[in-house]
Amino acid sequence: MMAAYAKRAVRKLTQQDLLYESLRRAILDGDIGRGTRLASSRALAEQLGIARNSVLYAYERLVEEGFVSATRHGSVVNAVNAGAAATPAHPAQREEPAPALARRVRELPPRRSGRDGSKALRPGVPALDAFPYAQWRAAVERALRELRAHDLGYGDSAGMPALRQAIAQYVRVSRGVRCQPEQVFVTDGTQSSLDLCARLFADHGERAWIENPGYLGARVACAAAGLQLVPMSVDAAGMAARPEDWRERPPRLVYLTPSHQYPLGCVLSLERRLALIEQARACGAWIVEDDYDSELRHDGPPLPSIQGLADDAPVIYLGTFSKTLFPALRIGFMIVPQRVAAQFAQAHHTLVRQGRVAEQLALAEFIESGRYARHLRRMRKLYEERRDGLVAAIDKHLAGVMTVSADAGGMHLSVRLDAPLSDADVSEAARAHGLHLSPLSAYCVDGVDAPDATRYNGFLLGYAETPPQVADTLMQTLARIVRERLSAAASLTDGPRSHAADTVLRAS
Repeated sequence: MMAAYAKRAVRKLTQQDLLYESLRRAILDGDIGRGTRLASSRALAEQLGIARNSVLYAYERLVEEGFVSATRHGSVVNAVNAGAAATPAHPAQREEPAPALARRVRELPPRRSGRDGSKALRPGVPALDAFPYAQWRAAVERALRELRAHDLGYGDSAGMPALRQAIAQYVRVSRGVRCQPEQVFVTDGTQSSLDLCARLFADHGERAWIENPGYLGARVACAAAGLQLVPMSVDAAGMAARPEDWRERPPRLVYLTPSHQYPLGCVLSLERRLALIEQARACGAWIVEDDYDSELRHDGPPLPSIQGLADDAPVIYLGTFSKTLFPALRIGFMIVPQRVAAQFAQAHHTLVRQGRVAEQLALAEFIESGRYARHLRRMRKLYEERRDGLVAAIDKHLAGVMTVSADAGGMHLSVRLDAPLSDADVSEAARAHGLHLSPLSAYCVDGVDAPDATRYNGFLLGYAETPPQVADTLMQTLARIVRERLSAAASLTDGPRSHAADTVLRAS
C-alpha cells in the first residue's frame, strides 16, 4: 500500500519529498491507520527502488510532525486522520454543523458561469473578433516602455491620473456628465463598482430599490452588503416608481439602467429622470446610474446621463470598458458627486489596492488618441448589422412564437416567448445544442416585496458575436427545439393548443 501511495504523485519533487508527502496524505486520509507499523527503511527502499536515505528523511519528518512515533519496534503511526476526527465518538452523538457562509450570501441567486459550452447568443460579450488587437498591443507596449521603477509600487487607489483625466474628458463630451478628474475612481469593472456603492453609500438593513426585472449583479451586490431589496416594476418608460413607494418605503439606494434597461431594453423617460432626482434629494437617497453600454446605441446619439441633468445631482455614475473593448481588461469606473469625493477617496483607499498600471496608461492613450471613439463607431455599425440579422432570422423561423421588444442599441435583444412553454425549460434544452438563452424569468424577483411584479417569459439574446448567416442557422435550431417541446407538451395534455403553438407545429 505504501508503495502505491509513493508512486501516485507525479509532481517534480525529490524522491524524499515525494515519499514524505505520499505517506502523510495516506495517514491523513485514513488509508494507513493509527497503530500501523511502517515498513523498515531498508525494506521500503528496496521495494521502491530508491535510496535508503530518502526513506529515512521521510520517516524523520513524519516523526517531527507527530504523525509517526519511533519505537524499538519500528515506526508506528499515531496520528488521527482528518476524517476520523470529524466523526462522532458515539453513534448517537449529533454532529456539529459545519461552518457556512453568511445566510445573505448563501441566498444569493445562482449565476451561470458562461463556461458550460453554451456560447452562441451570450449577452454581454462584445465582438472580440473585431477588436483592434494590434493597436491595443502597441499601446500597451508603449506604456510598458515608459514605466519607471516608482510606477511599480502601490499607486493611487483611485487609478492612474492620466486615465482619470481621460475618462472625465470623455464622459463630459459624450454623455453630458458633470465631473472633474478627482471625482473619477477606476475599478475592476461594474460589479466592483456596485460592491463599493452598496458598502459605502448605504448601511446594513437600509433599502435598495432595484429594477424588476433587472440586472442580477446589482441584486447580488446589494444582498451581499445586507441591504433590504425592494423590486420596482419596469414598464415601457423604465422604472415605474409610484408616489406611495417614496412615502411608504423610501430607499437609500436606487439602482437603475436608464439609457438601456437591462434586460428589457427600454429607456427611462426624461419626466421620470427629473422626478427621480427630485424625490431622491427629498428623502436623502443615492441614485446609482449604470450606463453599461450607452455608447453602442444604434438609433441616434447616446442619451444624456441622469447625472448631468442637474448640478450636484445625488447620482453615482458607473461605466465600464468590458462591453466596448473586452471583458478581460477588467477596468470600469465610477464618478461620485463632488461634495463627497474627498470622503469617498479616503474610504476607497482603505478598501482598494490599484494595479494594472500599464493597461491603465494604455487605455488613457487609447481614449485621448481618438482610437477608442473610432472603435466605437465601427462597433455601432457592426452591431446594428448583427442585430438586424438576428431580428430577420427570428421573423423568418419563429414568427408568432417569439416577439422582439423595441430596442435601440447595445449588444442584446429582449424577446417574449409567446408559445405556452417555460423559458427556463427551453433554455435548458437549448444548452445541449450550444445555445445560451438567458431566460427573462431569471431576472425577475418574486415575493411580498414585489406584489405587482409581472412575470416575464422570454429570453435575452446577445448578438455581438453572431454574424447574420450564423443567426439564421441558430434560429432554425431554436425553432426545432421549440417544436419538439410543443409536441411533447401536446402529447402529454391532449388538450387544445394555442395559436402560437399551432403556428410553429404547422411549420414543422
